[in-house]
Amino acid sequence: MFRMIRAEIEDEELLAHLKKLPKDDMAVFVLADGRARGALFHGTHFVNQMRAQHKTGILETMVLGQASLCGALLLPTLKGKEHVTWRYEVAGPAQGFSVEADTTGYVRGYLFNEHIPVDSPLENWDLAPFLGEGTMSMSTLFEGDKAPYVSSIQINKKNIAQDLVDFFDQSVQTKTAFNTGIQMDKKGRVIGAGGLFLQVMPEVGGVKKKSLSGIELSDSELIEKLEIAFKTLPSLGTWFSEGHSLEDLIYGLFREFHPSIALHRDVRYDCPCSKEIYLNHIRHLPQAELLDMKKNGPDPLEVSCRNCGSVYKIPLAEVFGK
Repeated sequence: MFRMIRAEIEDEELLAHLKKLPKDDMAVFVLADGRARGALFHGTHFVNQMRAQHKTGILETMVLGQASLCGALLLPTLKGKEHVTWRYEVAGPAQGFSVEADTTGYVRGYLFNEHIPVDSPLENWDLAPFLGEGTMSMSTLFEGDKAPYVSSIQINKKNIAQDLVDFFDQSVQTKTAFNTGIQMDKKGRVIGAGGLFLQVMPEVGGVKKKSLSGIELSDSELIEKLEIAFKTLPSLGTWFSEGHSLEDLIYGLFREFHPSIALHRDVRYDCPCSKEIYLNHIRHLPQAELLDMKKNGPDPLEVSCRNCGSVYKIPLAEVFGK
């Protein structure tokens, strides 16, 4: 169990709303006799926890919230004990973000610019002006490996979900789709959030195969039909803010593909940091730094985890002994 200092949500109206909603959940499902797979994530509590940890403003919540939801949707693509670090580095005011996901079910991340400058009032939620061009990389540490495998692409869409689609098209060469939604009320509170991942499993030769309905579809025909269904997807932020279920959306939106939910996954915004980890890092600093610290302080030391915003206060007596 992780030891991140969990920030409390103090807004009573928001807490009352969250209590009315179903708990966060991720449903992993298959379509068209296993020829496609997907995951639908209800992450309203997840995004609110992320916001509480980092104390993000409205624009920052939209950027890091979308990134974190996409990070959660990477979990079904991981196998065994794998850990992925996704870096999105851009020239725009947001500068980008880093998001990590681990097969144990936790996601964490941070913005490169915690206070994104805004020159004029926002008219919509198009984040392209704040992102800009750049690069994104996916660093995956596979079980048993000492070094991660890193793959990167140029950012072209200036849209977090669509740029992630480009990554899978170019680096993984698998037809994939991502969609995220965050709904805010008039006071800028997150009242609904979620994400959807779809992926067509590659077939050799693109031969036609019968579906459960008896209709033969080639890979290209299946992809075309799935794209049509994907385009009719309702706003996920609105859907979950109104208390609707994962099952209703999956079995309704993809009914012609005979969906079947394979499993449910627990996903949480969490971090494996702890006071003990940072204490160990401090004790291994260069001797000169330790001597200066012992002589001049400060006491206690304050160490902040960039990934989750936790602040640990460490007395010098715990570093050097009494």
